Amino acid sequence: MRNSLTKVKRVVVKVGTSSLVLKNGKLNLRSIDQLAFVLTSLTNQGYEVTLVSSGAIGAGLQKLGLTSRPSTIAKQQAIAAIGQSELVKTYSQRFENYNQEIAQVLMTRDIVDFPESRKNVINTLNELLKMKLVPIVNENDSVAVDELDHQTKFGDNDQLSAIVAKLIDADLLIMLSDIDGFYSGNPQTDPTATLFSTITEITPELTEAAGGEGSRFGTGGMASKLKAAQRIFDYNGQMVLANGADPSIIFDIIDGREVGTLFSNH
Repeated sequence: MRNSLTKVKRVVVKVGTSSLVLKNGKLNLRSIDQLAFVLTSLTNQGYEVTLVSSGAIGAGLQKLGLTSRPSTIAKQQAIAAIGQSELVKTYSQRFENYNQEIAQVLMTRDIVDFPESRKNVINTLNELLKMKLVPIVNENDSVAVDELDHQTKFGDNDQLSAIVAKLIDADLLIMLSDIDGFYSGNPQTDPTATLFSTITEITPELTEAAGGEGSRFGTGGMASKLKAAQRIFDYNGQMVLANGADPSIIFDIIDGREVGTLFSNH
């Protein structure tokens, strides 16, 4: 089944805050530089690559010298606005080292929900890929809120990456996280938890293994990634969940090696 990964052309890579920000709150420049190298290398080989990147608030906290995330929405949005420019500046510097042009695309949920704006963002992403640029997509955290019937948030970047993959009909979503893949239980607390190599459908048993939406392990973690995987299944795509500590793992995934967990029913 992993052989199918060697035939992909259009790839979305999602990288989480844990891969971009060190425990001390500073940007992980080594990881960002390695990510730029890997994605540029893939682009040079003829792949069409889109990056969905978290890290705006983390970058904003570093820029302002803050050690903790503020509690008010307004302050979080302000810090995200500061951090997004800092994050893209860092990406631009690192990609420039490898002569690769990038473009920033900020999205909110209503863009996807309205047909005209949905068509526009699809056209934009497709045109950028045709120009051999790497679009860097993030949620527009400075304006995105969940408010009554005006829902503008995607929920998290796991969902955003799956939605972007569907919008551009990507062959593969590579989701880089701080865990090696999807386990039968929480490997941090369950020594008997085993890693799934391949998952072909999202079952109630898998949802339970993820800890459920309300659990500490599931919220924003495995439950979110299962939800993203279901979105991928819905349009007959493929997804690999793997550890993003070393972004060069992307090469192994594209080569069809047994790393992470493959979500595929091909």
